[in-house]
Amino acid sequence: MRLIGRNGAEAKPAATTEADTEAWAESPERQPGALPAQRTSGLAERRPAGGWGPDSLVHVPAGGLAAALGPRGAPADAPAVAGVEGDTGFDSASFETALAAREQAALESRHRRAADDGDPDAAARLGTLLLRRGDLEDAEPYLRAAAAAGLRAAANNLGVLLHQRGHRAEAAQWWRQAAVAGSAPAAHALGLQLRDQGEEEAAEYWLHFAADHGHPLGAYALGDLMEHRRDVRAERWFKVSADAGHREAAYRLARMREAAGDKETAEAWYRIAAARSHARAALRLGVLLEDRAGGEQSLLDEAARWYRQSAQNGELRAACALGYLLRDGGDLVAAAEWWQEAAEAGDGNAANALGALHASRGEAARAEHWYRSALEAGDQNGAFNLGLLCAGAGRAQQAEQWYRRAAYAGHREACNALAVVLLQRGDESGAEPWFSKAAEAGSVDGAFNLGVLHAGRGEHRQAQEWYARAAAEGHGEAALQLAVVQEQRGNAAGALERYRQAAAGGSVEGAFRLASVLDRRGDADAEAEHWYALAADAGHRRAQVRMGVRAAERGAPEIAESWYRRAAEAGSRSAAFNLGLLLARQDREAEAMLWYTRAADAGHGRAALRLALLALRRGEPVLAEGWCRRAADYGPAEVAERAGRLLGALHAELSA
Repeated sequence: MRLIGRNGAEAKPAATTEADTEAWAESPERQPGALPAQRTSGLAERRPAGGWGPDSLVHVPAGGLAAALGPRGAPADAPAVAGVEGDTGFDSASFETALAAREQAALESRHRRAADDGDPDAAARLGTLLLRRGDLEDAEPYLRAAAAAGLRAAANNLGVLLHQRGHRAEAAQWWRQAAVAGSAPAAHALGLQLRDQGEEEAAEYWLHFAADHGHPLGAYALGDLMEHRRDVRAERWFKVSADAGHREAAYRLARMREAAGDKETAEAWYRIAAARSHARAALRLGVLLEDRAGGEQSLLDEAARWYRQSAQNGELRAACALGYLLRDGGDLVAAAEWWQEAAEAGDGNAANALGALHASRGEAARAEHWYRSALEAGDQNGAFNLGLLCAGAGRAQQAEQWYRRAAYAGHREACNALAVVLLQRGDESGAEPWFSKAAEAGSVDGAFNLGVLHAGRGEHRQAQEWYARAAAEGHGEAALQLAVVQEQRGNAAGALERYRQAAAGGSVEGAFRLASVLDRRGDADAEAEHWYALAADAGHRRAQVRMGVRAAERGAPEIAESWYRRAAEAGSRSAAFNLGLLLARQDREAEAMLWYTRAADAGHGRAALRLALLALRRGEPVLAEGWCRRAADYGPAEVAERAGRLLGALHAELSA
């Protein structure tokens, strides 16, 4: 609210007669005596006001007045206080402070003499000056005298004083009197008090009055009230207030635009509020910039600057976000410093990040310390992460206890992890409700696992429902299960769509199967190659074999050999056989034999048949017979048939 320094009935514009002292309305702590506060932690910005308002005065502590001038009310021409003996320096700041104090004391003295002589205007000015100084007892009689004489500024300021002293009902009476006389600050104050009393209709009337008369905080409070009612007009009044310089209004307007999907406008308003040192606006601006950076370093650097400003203004989440940004940029040392600063101040997310950093370095004790700190800060991720830490260390019982603690606190991934532990222990009935709780809370893995549980029971309809739910959230393996069913039903188009979804969701098997479908179609060779390569790079052995085959077909034996070796060394018998064929064509028979043998020992029928033929070529019929028998056992059918004919010929030769 504003303290008003002159009678509003005079013929000057309101902007020059009512001084801006909105700081009286800012009371986030709502201490006794504070005026009704806005529903925000943002502070109102002051605008300079001309005329006879207290903002036109220089404010110094009462102790400063006494030290500089002696007794209150000293004449304007009183001599300056002498300096300390031996001090020959000249302090211009001290001189200006003393001069300002003398001027203020002289002004107070003149107002007091005039007020004591019955001048209501002087009484209003003196009461305002004393009120601003915190001398409520001395100010009250002067403000009462001026308000009784009909000065609306005095009535408003008397309302401020009475509210500060806890006399809220009487304060409202004086504010109403001033508001009826046209005082926008009084209307704002009255509207806030009525709102806090639950009289929202009356509050809206007076806040509307204040806003219509150009009062920025009135416009903000009106927007706040309307947003609480889900009234679309709230945005208009936030904009009015923001245009007048109210940073919290700019922030609230930005949040509304962001929620509506208009990120460009939201970013502009966040920028305005952040430029006025609004910590949460700087945080949100950093988030938007980081989201649209797409790797562009200039935007990432700007996001970091806003995160840093927000963090320096006390926003712990910004310190944590800055840590993640620095980590992603490779600066783990700086990231850890910001996380530690936020964690030590009580930010659980930062403590978890710091714990994860130590865990990745194998520093289990330090990781546990920070996970426990996160838990103490109320972040249940700490309990879940402690469970993961214990599970990784083989402490299964402790892991289950931490999972259970986090799960009972509603941590969805802990619900899923606990269900997995129970299922691995054979407790399916105990696992199912935790899977259900995880899935219903939005855990994608929980939904997928619930699908697996139903599929294992033969409850395919329920399984498909949960797979579909998980796939809709990007779970690749769930999409793969749906794709397989579509392919089994002969729905090629549906299967292809689901395979694409599976591959995009990170399913390596999904990428391989998608490539196989495209390969069979024959009209998307480049795309098939892309998905084969992606799956092969991820370690999919069949995809590695396919990459080898394609390279060999293109006449690139070195590339083919590389893919075959990767797959064969990982245990692929087909890759081992193909590698043997490739080496044999290069006259590397001895090495080829080693890979044929590895493939045959793993059950590859063609490799066993090839070894039988090579043994016959070397004149080793007994060895050839052994490989023939194995080839006949391994198959497939055409290999078994050829092995049988060869075996018959061997018998005839051996019995001749």
